[in-house]
Amino acid sequence: MTQPETLTFPELQVEVAHLREELQMRDQLVQQLSQELFRLVKGNAAMLPTPDISERQMAEMRALREQLQAVEQQVTFYQSQIADRDSEIYQLRQATQELGDRSRMLEKVVQEMPHIYREKFERRLAPIKEKVAMIQRENRQLHAELQSVSYRLAVRNRRTNQLDLPSFPRSGVVMPSLG
Repeated sequence: MTQPETLTFPELQVEVAHLREELQMRDQLVQQLSQELFRLVKGNAAMLPTPDISERQMAEMRALREQLQAVEQQVTFYQSQIADRDSEIYQLRQATQELGDRSRMLEKVVQEMPHIYREKFERRLAPIKEKVAMIQRENRQLHAELQSVSYRLAVRNRRTNQLDLPSFPRSGVVMPSLG
């Protein structure tokens, strides 16, 4: 007999069907034996047994009883095996149902993951965007101030860049030309 842990669900169904067929066959044998036993007992009551015949019939009756007990033991064994297999099948069906439910739940979670991560990313990114916008405003303001300061410096430098040449009094001196 194979280990129940190693059988698949379809194999278990085949095994249960096989055991039921054997059980049905055993039941038929028990029925036949009991009919034969009844016929023998009834036939013995109608006839007055002779000592030789009664011993032979008694031996047959004992053999039939032993066979009947053996068949009953086998029937009990197979019934317990069928009950065990039915229980195992029920447990396997329950496990299959639970695994299917869990698989559907995990599939739903996996489908929701991108949305959840996008939401979390946007929440974490919002303060960074605000900070970048603030820095950009501050940068524009500083740039404007820099341009203003540069312009004022340029204006002031123009005023101060004019050379202060000494002014000589104009006398009647004519300067010679070089050319």
